[in-house]
Amino acid sequence: MPNMISDKCCERCWHEADRPCPDLLACIVGGPICHESDACKAKRSDGLVRLRREVVDRPVLFIGMGTCGLGAGAGKTLVAVNEYLQKHSIVADIVEVGCIGLCAVEPLLDVQLPGRTRVGFQDVSAEKVGALLDDVFTNKIPGDMLLGQFRATGTAQTPYEGVAYLDEHPFFAPQTRWVLANCGLIDPARIEEYIARGGYKSFTQAISKKTPIDLCEAVEASGLRGRGGGGFPTGTKWKFALKAAGDQKYLICNADEGDPGAFMDRAVIEGDPHRVLEGMAIAAYAIGASKTYMYIRAEYPLAIKRIVKAIAQAKAYGLLGHNILDSGFSLDVIIKQGAGAFVCGEETALIHSIEGKRGMPRPRPPFPAIKGLFGKPTVINNVETLANLPLILANGPEWFAKLGTATSKGTKVFALSGKVNRTGLVEVAMGTKMRQIIFDIGGGISNGKKYKAAQIGGPSGGCIPESHLDIEIDYESLKSVGAIMGSGGLVVMDEDTCMVDLAKFFMDFIQRESCGKCIPCREGTRRMLEILQRITQGRKGESGTAALERFKGVMYLQRLAEVIRDTTLCGLGQTAPNPVLSTLRWFREEYEAHVFERRCPAGACTELLNFRIVADKCKGCTLCGRKCPVGAIMGAAKSPHYIIPDKCVKCGTCIEACRFGAIVKE
Repeated sequence: MPNMISDKCCERCWHEADRPCPDLLACIVGGPICHESDACKAKRSDGLVRLRREVVDRPVLFIGMGTCGLGAGAGKTLVAVNEYLQKHSIVADIVEVGCIGLCAVEPLLDVQLPGRTRVGFQDVSAEKVGALLDDVFTNKIPGDMLLGQFRATGTAQTPYEGVAYLDEHPFFAPQTRWVLANCGLIDPARIEEYIARGGYKSFTQAISKKTPIDLCEAVEASGLRGRGGGGFPTGTKWKFALKAAGDQKYLICNADEGDPGAFMDRAVIEGDPHRVLEGMAIAAYAIGASKTYMYIRAEYPLAIKRIVKAIAQAKAYGLLGHNILDSGFSLDVIIKQGAGAFVCGEETALIHSIEGKRGMPRPRPPFPAIKGLFGKPTVINNVETLANLPLILANGPEWFAKLGTATSKGTKVFALSGKVNRTGLVEVAMGTKMRQIIFDIGGGISNGKKYKAAQIGGPSGGCIPESHLDIEIDYESLKSVGAIMGSGGLVVMDEDTCMVDLAKFFMDFIQRESCGKCIPCREGTRRMLEILQRITQGRKGESGTAALERFKGVMYLQRLAEVIRDTTLCGLGQTAPNPVLSTLRWFREEYEAHVFERRCPAGACTELLNFRIVADKCKGCTLCGRKCPVGAIMGAAKSPHYIIPDKCVKCGTCIEACRFGAIVKE
């Protein structure tokens, strides 16, 4: 790297707000210090310390302003913080950070005072801000909202006595946070903070010291597999594209996560966009691509804003664009916003969408690595896969391969949601047991209910029943129980969940999202949905041969699912029957209760419910009768009432109205 920094530049390197000049940042990333003067080295070291906030001269308040935090009211918390500082004439820095992962207790607010460690607080709604900051600015740590203090990152930070550390919290202690290391910690809008923590060093060293084949072999040796669902070895895919002939090659970052309950990609881009961008640059160099696309759904406005700003900053510092750092490597990054079609998560449909065509899969081969975007060799990796690359190059493939199982290396990020006490983003080592994720990290099932199943892999995935809670998380183990890793959505269900109704929900989603190109998927999923709808319907309105048709459909349900799996065109269609096959495998007794007894054991299918008034408990207050929207409840005042089954629409209004618990559903 050429020496571009003069003594005059050195005098202004760390001028104002700890912001280094572009030349010095380039020097930090990939080259030697401009000269050997003690003054230069001291300014450089002091600037990095301040960018990492190992030393702060005034209070710093960090507010979790990811999409999940904003949904929980973080925007109002931010306004309240600003008003408090203005009212008390306190000079402090406010930093809007991404999601740290513990979504269940947002809004989150961290405070770092000069000379002290950073402390995190939970459930900080706007009305709680004043009392909290009154305590913190007088060196009191209120226990009711305390989340934990961060480990000291420098000698100038003094920990608070008697305050637990954040990494000891039950949610964080079992995790191995590699991809999520910076999320919720750094300011995602400042490239300087990312660089001060080692950012872009892997990329700049790669383009200056390694060949593309070196990178392919290193990633292959690490054992990194695609985190988007299929689990194909990343380094092997890169080699196919690198060896393919073509005057132009492309890399695509697939950020179009469409699975219900999945929000991993969004959170990573919002909280640490430069890590993803650096991963894209590394992958592009490894396959010989000079153009890269990020395909991201338009429903992610904050993530789009973050990545667009990150691209502009990287260009300003010479880390993107033409002839990056005089290496001879050039790279352009283009943002393509998707319209939210689930099928565009499939590689070839995604390619068609970028090309301006309707998002529909095409037959393979040829595979995208040989003939992809605009007919050129193309590699598609998802956000989490790319976010692992800077770490692998910085620490070596052996370091990455040491963690995990024999066939699944590294960590995996999950979006933990559903009937669990602590929802949020979870990153664990491959091989971690499902039980540990749900009961140790997630804190168990909410409201004291019993665990029933966990849906993993989204609509294309499967269920993990209680009998397999001790299964290890890796690609092969999950397949053995009829599930897939998928992108990482993990939805927990309790005893009140009807598995037939769950299968119907996912089949309805898949049927609506089918591109319609191939008949098995378009028509087969519709027939499966109709069968599930008949299973969950009551006798009311049934006539003619409807009951016989219902039984006939049930008899063909599994066979139809297998035909769809074996004959559809794309991977999404092939996995479309998984929710039905999985629930049939592990919860057949629920299907039998619906089919033979017209009964929903979980009490979730409304049309199969029967409402009954327990005479011994009924006081004859008439409140239920007055609230019933269809007049289905009869009885005299101060006498037990009764429900007319044919008139009841099973809305449950009577149960909510009864103050004596006299109405039950069966």
